[in-house]
Amino acid sequence: MMINGEKLDLNELKFMDFLKEKGLKLEFIALELNGKIVPKREFESLILKADDKAEIVSFVGGG
Repeated sequence: MMINGEKLDLNELKFMDFLKEKGLKLEFIALELNGKIVPKREFESLILKADDKAEIVSFVGGG
């Protein structure tokens, strides 16, 4: 699988486990999976597969 251009040699990965491992906060990210935006309500049950391509975008506030 590819996440943000980085190849991971895994068959499956729980998306929420990945977020926790990377220290990403759910409320500040968006996910594009295989060219489609994934609603946040689906994050908890989402399992990434070996052939998936994911892009995670983090939002940063400023003033």
